[in-house]
Amino acid sequence: MSKKNNTQGMLKKSKSDKVASWCFMLPTMIFLGITALLPLLYSLYLSFFKLKLNLPNAIPEFVGLQNYIKMLTDETVRTSTLNTLFFAIISVALEVIVGLFVAMALCSDKMWAKIATSIFLIPTIMAPVAIGTLWRMMLDSTTGIINYFLSFFGIPSITWLSSPKTAMFAVILVNVWQLAPWVTIICAAGLKALPQDCLEAACVDGASNGVIFRKIILPMVAPLLTIVVMLRFVDAFKVFDTVYVMTNGGPGTATEMLPNYIYKQGLRFFDAGYSAALAIGFVVVMTVVTIGFLKLRTKLEA
Repeated sequence: MSKKNNTQGMLKKSKSDKVASWCFMLPTMIFLGITALLPLLYSLYLSFFKLKLNLPNAIPEFVGLQNYIKMLTDETVRTSTLNTLFFAIISVALEVIVGLFVAMALCSDKMWAKIATSIFLIPTIMAPVAIGTLWRMMLDSTTGIINYFLSFFGIPSITWLSSPKTAMFAVILVNVWQLAPWVTIICAAGLKALPQDCLEAACVDGASNGVIFRKIILPMVAPLLTIVVMLRFVDAFKVFDTVYVMTNGGPGTATEMLPNYIYKQGLRFFDAGYSAALAIGFVVVMTVVTIGFLKLRTKLEA
């Protein structure tokens, strides 16, 4: 009889815990539903219409899948997609490599490591618009401090932001400078959580630092790195502020990113329907990429 009462008590407690959990989550879910889900559903609805916001008393005209067909045949969409993909892959790869190795160097509880970490975090806490403005001035071909320092080594002035050959790499450099510290902090936390007995056993067996990194550290932090890469890849695909301030997609379409192109279609050319279709396509692609990363993380953990 007592076992039955205990079971019933546990079931009641479990149900009350679930109710309490949903009560705590409800305000957040309502807020996200109003601020995120409703605008997304309205964008989906608007993507099937043609609507010019700059025309007075404009009435939405139903065009079906015309906006999506236009998106698939738009040359600028293809160019901006390739630019965004190139930017995301290169910048995230560099951020993970730099962040992981700096994390290994700063993975210490000593005072110098804490001070160095605090200094290293300064770019991450700066506003993207401020970072874009700062680097745009530093990379100026005539008055920028970067070309000034290069002149000491006999290197001629480089048109960092006005040349299609260097503009993309300049934007990637700024993104890595800004967000590699974020990757460093996450990786440092993961490295500190590693079981020390495995590392000590490898050191006793005479394993070199390279072997310890490749055979022990890297496999153990692989799930964490997968999450870091997923978050940074999705965030890199959404890059807008820094690129808009530094180049605004130029010169030509050399640094034209998908978010920048969506912004131009909606708020410069006032084509609300086409802009909404581009945004929905962007959301679908990001959802597929995120699901792929989550499945990869599950396999790595298994």
